[in-house]
Formats: sequence, structure tokens, C-alpha cells
Amino acid sequence: MPDQAPRRGGARRAERSTRFRVRRQARATEPPDASAASESPAVVLHDAPSVAAAAVPVPASPTSPTSPTSPTSPSAPARRGGARRRRRGRRTTSLAGTLGVTTLGAFVPGSGYLYAGRRFLGAVVLLGWLAVVGGVAWWFARDLQGQVVDLAFDPVLLQAVTLGLVLVMFVWAFVVLTSHRLVRQRPRPRWHTVVGNVTVGVLVLVGAAPVLLAARYAMVTADTVDSVFDEEATTATAPEHVTDEDPWAGQSRVNVLLLGGDGGQGRTGVRTDTVILVSMDTTTGRTVMFSLPRNMMNAQFPEDSPLHDAYPDGYSTGYGDPGYDMLNAVYGQVPQQHPGILGTSSNEGADAIKQAVSGSLGVPVDYYVLVNLEGFKTVVDAIGGITVNINEPVAINGNTDAGIPPTDWLDPGPAQHLDGFHALWYARGRYGSDDYARMDRQRCAIDAVIDAADPQTLMTRYVQLAQAGKEVVQTDVPRTLGPAFVDLLLKVKESKVRSVVFRSSDKFFSGDPDFDYMQEVVRKAIDPDPKPKGKKRRNLAETEDPVDVCAYTADDDTTVSAAAD
Repeated sequence: MPDQAPRRGGARRAERSTRFRVRRQARATEPPDASAASESPAVVLHDAPSVAAAAVPVPASPTSPTSPTSPTSPSAPARRGGARRRRRGRRTTSLAGTLGVTTLGAFVPGSGYLYAGRRFLGAVVLLGWLAVVGGVAWWFARDLQGQVVDLAFDPVLLQAVTLGLVLVMFVWAFVVLTSHRLVRQRPRPRWHTVVGNVTVGVLVLVGAAPVLLAARYAMVTADTVDSVFDEEATTATAPEHVTDEDPWAGQSRVNVLLLGGDGGQGRTGVRTDTVILVSMDTTTGRTVMFSLPRNMMNAQFPEDSPLHDAYPDGYSTGYGDPGYDMLNAVYGQVPQQHPGILGTSSNEGADAIKQAVSGSLGVPVDYYVLVNLEGFKTVVDAIGGITVNINEPVAINGNTDAGIPPTDWLDPGPAQHLDGFHALWYARGRYGSDDYARMDRQRCAIDAVIDAADPQTLMTRYVQLAQAGKEVVQTDVPRTLGPAFVDLLLKVKESKVRSVVFRSSDKFFSGDPDFDYMQEVVRKAIDPDPKPKGKKRRNLAETEDPVDVCAYTADDDTTVSAAAD
């Protein structure tokens, strides 16, 4: 019995030594961070092996659970698991490597997961990203301009796209963050962690900024389109047989009435002091603008209109006050005298003046756009002001008939840059002047707004412009025709726009207009006779401006453009 005690103790020491070797082999297959965390005092035994342990043989049974060569021993699965962890847990060994892989993962989502050994997850993210980018590229490649315009005039789809953009942005930010955490080195200094986190934050901000800006633009666009192009609005004078395939109902021209409603402070109701009919060729974009004086009397209505029966001799209220019988009073007075005469309408005044212009000029008026002149200054401020030439002093405030003097003046000069307030009075001021001079300035103001609305301004001030337009503009143009009108306006921009002004002459007097003459002028301007060879086509006249009224005429008789500086 005394002789067996050392043998039993030696066997126990041999078993402990064997287990130690097994653990040491398992640690050798683990990543450096795992082995460092699993150090144990057993290393001391390895450094000082027992002589008795070396002298006692260890059974080499294939079924021994402690044998390092047994298929079921802990070392085999440990090695296989360690290999898997090594493949899946690949990390960078430097800060530069961490930042490089993180940046690559931001531009190519999923690549960070692949580097870290997360092959399935990385493949799913990468293929999803390629599918999204490819789908968007294919969608826009078919017709970039058309697709963008169609999207802009579909508020529901636009809002859905906005939500999709925001969702994609959050998923992308999550991928960038988790990719960085998977590949960053271990162990690492604290300042490496700080630099890495800051880099991730910068990447997320740089990537998210354009997405958030696009989302904001999309929401503003949806709100503006929904407000201006009211689908629930009704009109009694809309063209018939309009479809998406034939937006112009088979007509070669579309006529839009541009109204400037002067309903500012101290004024009763809305008076359309600006009346311009814009006639556009739907194929070529060739455009003619007809300006009518606000004080034109006896406006005519089409013979098939109920208003022709109500005003058989032309528009006249019978109040005995000429101010109520002028063209600019049709908008407010007809709905009061004959409510509902044209049928169901969301804006009876606009429908009435559309028919008044149609009957007077002898052409159909398809749609109207009403701009509140009081809100015009908001639009001008939104685009950063306009630049115009001023050839004569323009009054601010004042009333000639009442003998009220102006409070200030706009001084003459070339290339004057005006803010919203002064631009409004440039277009509105009439003290010491006449309606025709004001009509000229209004057309110049419209041209100046178009010139100021360059692509850079539209991009940087888009939100302000959209919000201002929402409060200023009314129209009966259907939302579904928005894309067709955008295409038409692009054609108009590339063509020359002619301007016809009905000003006082021996052939035209606003107090008693010759409507046959006016209709002949319109017909000749819209469909001019072919020019005979070797001869100049006869200009119909005095109505078409022979000079650029928007140019500045200096003292030396030279002409200076408003864009000179």
C-alpha cells in the first residue's frame, strides 16, 4: 500500500500535464485576443514539468477522452472553431487599415462585412446596394427629364420616394457603423477609437447630407404641387377631350391667360390689372404674348357662353361708374351679378375673365394662371432680387386722381437691382404715368424674374421659391398636364417670344375698342401670312413693339441691356 501512493500521485500529475498540453494546443488555435484573455496559472506547471509525470506512461487509447489525437478530443473541435473564428473575425492591424476598410465600406456597402469574414451578410448587402443603384440608374436612363418631371407632379409617389430615401440612408449608416466595429483592430489605443468614431461620423454626415436635402426638396415639391394644382378644384371653362396621350386635345396651340391680381392693402377685392394672353404653339414652342389694358371697356363674351346672354352688348355693370365696367373689374363683378352662371366653378371670377378675353380676341382661352401681385415681392425676395432698366422715375405709392403724392421714387438708371418691395412698385407704380407704361414695366419685370431664375439660383433658393409660389399662384391647369406644360415651356424657352400690346392709336381706343381689328391682329400674329419672295411681310402694326422697351436708353441714344453688369 505505501508503494502505490506515489504511483497514484504520479498518475494524477500526468493527467494534469496531459490536460495542460491539450489546453495549450487549443489556445494556440485561438485568435490573439482570445488567448490573451484566457491565460491561467497552469503555465507554471508547463515551465516546471514533474519528473514523476514524465516517468509515468500515459495510455494511448483511441477512445480516451483526453487524447490529443482522438477525433472526439477537445482539441479537434477547438481547432475547427478557431479556424472559423479566424475567418469570420478578420480584423485590421493598423489604424490606417481600419480607416481604409471603413471608407471602402461606406462607398461600397457590404465590402466591410466581406473583409471581416461575414460573407453571407456582406453578399446580401452588396447585392442589395447594386440592385438599388442599378434600378435607379435604369429608371432615369430611359428619360431623365421626363421621369423627374413625372415624379415632381405626383405628390403621393414623391412622398413614398422620400420615405424610401430616408430609410435607405438609415440602413446605410448602420452598415457603415457596424462594418467599422467589425474590422477595427484589437487591442488598440484609445485615441484610435476616437479617430475611428470621428471618421465614421464624418462619412455618415457626408453621405446623409445630400439624401436629406433631396428628401426636403421632395417634400416641399409635393406640398407645393398639392397646393397649387388642387385636384378637388373645379372649372367651368376647361378644354374638353384632354387626355394624357393628347394633352392639347388635338389643338395646335394652347392659350394661357396670365393674370396679375392687385389685391394689396387698402384695396377692395382682387382687381386683375395685368391681363396677358400667352399663346404657344404646341409643336414648335413659338409664342406670342398679347397685353390688354386694364381699362378696356365693353369686353365681349363668346356667343355660345351664358355670359353673352347676360351682357349682349359687352360687359357693363350698369352702375354708372366706369371703374366697374373696365376689364379689370370682370373678375370681381361678374360673380356678384350672376353667381353660378357658368356652372360649378372653384373660381368664377377667373372663368369669367377667361371668357371675356376669349370673346374680345376671338380665340379660346384654355387655362389661367393668377399671380397675386402683393405676393410678387415674396417671389422676388426668394430669388434674391431682379435687375431691370429704369428709363423714367417710377412712383412709390401715390394716387394721381386723388391728388396724393408719392412717398418715394425709383430713380432712372441702367441695371438697377431691386428687392421685392421696390420690384413690386416698379411693376405697379402708375402715378404721373399711364397704363401702357405700366404694362411695359410689368412685362419687363416678368422677363427679369425669368432671367434671375437660373439653375444655380433655383437649386440654392428652391425651398424659398416653392413656399412663396404656393402662396402666390392659383391656376386651373390640371396636375396631370404638369409634365406636358414643362416640355412645352422648354420649347418656348428655345424659341423667340413676340409681344403684342394694344396701346392707344388711331386704330385702337380702350374706351371703345374695335374688336374686329383686335381679332385680326391676333389672327395675323398667331398665323402670319407666308412672306412673298423678295418682299418683307407687312407688319400689322403699331401693336407690335418696334424696340426693346426693357432696354435702357442713355442720354447718348445708346441702348444698354439690363444684364450689362
